[in-house]
Amino acid sequence: MDRIFVWGINFKTAPVEYREGLACSREETAYLLSILKTIKGVEELILLSTCNRVELYAVAQEYACMENLVNTLLELKGASWDLKRYSFLLQGKEAIHHIFKVASSLDSMVVGETQITSQFKDAFSIARNVGTVGKVLHRLYEKALRTAKRVRTETGISKNAVSVSYVAVDLARKIFGNLKKAKVLLVGAGEMGELAARYLKKLQASLSITNRTYEKSVDLARELEGHALRFESLEDYLYEFDIVILSTASKEPILKKDMVKKAIKLRNYKPMFIIDISVPRNADPSINDLDEVFLYNIDDLRSIAEKNLSERLKEKEKGEIIVWDEVEKLVKWLELLKVESYIIKIKNRWKDVEAREPAVRKLIHSVIEEIRKQPSSAERLFKIFVQEVDDGDTFRGLSYVHNRADGA
Repeated sequence: MDRIFVWGINFKTAPVEYREGLACSREETAYLLSILKTIKGVEELILLSTCNRVELYAVAQEYACMENLVNTLLELKGASWDLKRYSFLLQGKEAIHHIFKVASSLDSMVVGETQITSQFKDAFSIARNVGTVGKVLHRLYEKALRTAKRVRTETGISKNAVSVSYVAVDLARKIFGNLKKAKVLLVGAGEMGELAARYLKKLQASLSITNRTYEKSVDLARELEGHALRFESLEDYLYEFDIVILSTASKEPILKKDMVKKAIKLRNYKPMFIIDISVPRNADPSINDLDEVFLYNIDDLRSIAEKNLSERLKEKEKGEIIVWDEVEKLVKWLELLKVESYIIKIKNRWKDVEAREPAVRKLIHSVIEEIRKQPSSAERLFKIFVQEVDDGDTFRGLSYVHNRADGA
């Protein structure tokens, strides 16, 4: 267990200018691992690189090997040695705990987001392909994913939307129910607006895009498999849309009360959901006076996102309990791994005798079970067992062997 290490920097320990200095693409991650795996004493290695963290998960013989590993990584990346001031190093149980928290999104900037689990899987896949994953990290990976699944299914940590874009989509779902085939208009090409449109597209909504620059509308519409609408036609076609997302840099309102009132009448007073993610606001606030319109601006969405985040943080405590439960299970497995060599020796050395001597077979089985129960006594149990069997004294049995191991 003490041979498991974590070294890294993340959004909690280092500003972005240091994190980006170590960030790696998939190709670079594979290249770095192919070099780092040659460092003496480093037995297994995974390199996780995301926008919020760059971390090494290693099985190494001792601390000095980790120091050599980190120094080599910094040299290969041409990173400043000053970066070490922002890094952290964990060992043993604390290292396992950290890895499980990362995979479960309990250590993420946005607690409960699911992207990190996919990134963790990718990092493992790259390391496995390069040949830097062995028995320990493979087992650790499997247990980390099990932990992530338990946290996701046994807590409410992923239930409430916390990004502004997804909050907007969540509200639309509450207003309209099934969004399949809902008609959505994206006005502008701001990042949050585009992200909301992408979420809606996944829910099979019908998308249209309009922009002051028509070519931009066409390009984005092609990418999202939607339709382009000329900006000057916005007022004429507004009535066709159930959901309107405003995300432009306009200094003046684009949607005015009279325009929306006219569209609502043409819709036979069916409700319209307007999401104004623009700053300054692109929808005249007086539109909210219309009974058939649901208008939300950036502050409305943020307040909902912050409330949802506070709910997630309450669930985080439940997730921590699950993480420690899974950490203890892996620690037990690692303890058994230490005595595996003794068990193999016992079974191989007396394979023939075991086949023809029931008494020896019974004793071998009992000693192996005792070793698994008490890994710390494994070496003494093994030595005494060897002496007893080689002396032909198999009749005294396990209790005698156990008493001798305890010094009785």
